[in-house]
Amino acid sequence: MADYAIGDIQGCYERLLQVLTLIEFDPARDRLWVAGDLVNRGPDSLRTLRYIHDLGEAATVVLGNHDLHLLAVAFAGHNLRRNDTLKDILEAPDCDELLEWLRAQPLACYDQRRDLFMAHAGLPHIWSAPEALALADEVAAVLKGPDAETFFAGMYGNEPACWDDKLRGMARWRAITNYFTRMRFIRDDGTLDLVTKESADKAPEGGFRPWFDWPRQDATRVVFGHWAALQGNTGSERYIGLDTGCVWGGTLTVMDLDTGRKVSCPCD
Repeated sequence: MADYAIGDIQGCYERLLQVLTLIEFDPARDRLWVAGDLVNRGPDSLRTLRYIHDLGEAATVVLGNHDLHLLAVAFAGHNLRRNDTLKDILEAPDCDELLEWLRAQPLACYDQRRDLFMAHAGLPHIWSAPEALALADEVAAVLKGPDAETFFAGMYGNEPACWDDKLRGMARWRAITNYFTRMRFIRDDGTLDLVTKESADKAPEGGFRPWFDWPRQDATRVVFGHWAALQGNTGSERYIGLDTGCVWGGTLTVMDLDTGRKVSCPCD
């Protein structure tokens, strides 16, 4: 029995099967932690979503920005973008079942035994793991509740750029979502830069650093995806970046959460 974590699959279904074969993954015995962005940009978002859905309790999933975009298109009528590969999901006979399952997934999860936190973009230094989990639960309740359409209608945007616990309503939900699904560079006070997507050494001016470069008061390890330009390199064993750019011709990477062993397959 083993627990594995995998980075951004983004509809690369054949590569998903390939890397799981390399580790001899068995859902009857093993568990797969998916760090968000199951769908979009790759060639087979529908089969990818069906596969992870059908893993049932063998999968632990957090939502990424592309997963949320799919939900925003479906539930709030946003338009598909030019490079989206989501039409097959929206036209599938099991679309409703898949989307209801997807919106029931959280923004973050925490394994207390391992002191291990997973969110698509990471864990900002301004929140402890319990604080972050509580904030993720706030948004999860919205996604599953009567305000879901309101959330998806107002989800897009870079403001507010800095966390304030006094935030309420859509501004609060959007801020929490941006930290968990879009964060890369951040200032000491928690202000996000949501424009710059380059590698960690290309931080914008004004006191910004990669989120994992700020000191924390705990020893929590963090599993995340989202930042393909890192190629998994954070300079620290406690911050585990698993987006190695499969959809951009890089690799798809999976890691054993207990041994740290990583296995990758090349992506065309």
